[in-house]
Amino acid sequence: MLASPSALERIKLPVKAKGIYITGRTVSNSKFSRLLKLVNETELNAMVIDIKEDEGRLTYQSAIPLVKEIKSDQTKFIPDLDDVMHTLQANNVYTIARVVCFKDPLLARKMPEWAMQKKTGGIWVDRKGVAWIDPYRKEVWEYNVAIAKEAAKKGFREIQFDYVRFPDNGKRVDEEVNFYQQEGIAKDMLIAEFLAYAKKELEPYHVYVSADVFGLVPSVPDDMGIGQKWDLVSPTVDYLSPMMYPSHYANGTYGLRVPDAQPYETIFHSLQDAQRKDARLQKRRATPATIRPWYQDFTARWVKGHIVYGPREVTAQIKAGRALGVDQYLIWDASNTYSEAAWKKENEQ
Repeated sequence: MLASPSALERIKLPVKAKGIYITGRTVSNSKFSRLLKLVNETELNAMVIDIKEDEGRLTYQSAIPLVKEIKSDQTKFIPDLDDVMHTLQANNVYTIARVVCFKDPLLARKMPEWAMQKKTGGIWVDRKGVAWIDPYRKEVWEYNVAIAKEAAKKGFREIQFDYVRFPDNGKRVDEEVNFYQQEGIAKDMLIAEFLAYAKKELEPYHVYVSADVFGLVPSVPDDMGIGQKWDLVSPTVDYLSPMMYPSHYANGTYGLRVPDAQPYETIFHSLQDAQRKDARLQKRRATPATIRPWYQDFTARWVKGHIVYGPREVTAQIKAGRALGVDQYLIWDASNTYSEAAWKKENEQ
């Protein structure tokens, strides 16, 4: 088993992370070596690795009692996480553990009383038939934070909470779901409370804490019905990662006919809104999280008027961030097939 990092290694030195997303499957196949080489030879320096993914499955063998009880680590996409961490540490890769929180159909099946319950009885599912866990259940907080703690013990330097929200189409959800002991606590307050709880629980492990939010969150005044409100979430974490995939903005957003076809402009407008909200937080003497956006490296063929994404489009997004002083970023492609030509050593640019 991997020994705990030394005190020196645990000093929380700030890192300007420039990373790519890695699935558990990728960690265990030949593609991983190629991506590690990419990180070693370019300005990239970080990997966001699935530890608990969208189906609720852990990607490694866990020692957490509840995980063993419900068998949520049976797939073992990563047979030897300790060995992987040794390799990443030897290559000076900044490691971020992705923990998907409230979208957890596996936990909903195994612990149905923790799932969102319909007012008419039974487990609520979204339009795709996926069951979600009720964020008002504190047992769910403890479960996800236990996984985060285990990732920290394995040597990850940052914990990133994803799907730290309620399902979309919030009005319908509110009409159909009987939340557990809601007691007047608004959804946006609850999400902020969970993140504050997680950060406090993780303090002894000397890891950074981050959260993913919808890309539109910086640009709207409310919580979009999903419990993600910039002003509430930002002060609770170290890094905040709005998922600013141009394909995910409706045509016409920011006055752009097809945001997907204008990656630079889309990122620029969205980040400007985020910075304005941060400035307002600072005026109120609050400390906002460092902005580290997610950028798109996939082609959204379902979008009318879409363009093919490659090195030029990835670079356009990175340049938009840099124009506003945002020099950290994460790159998403679900298949982990990245536009490698988009990156060069900073001193070569």
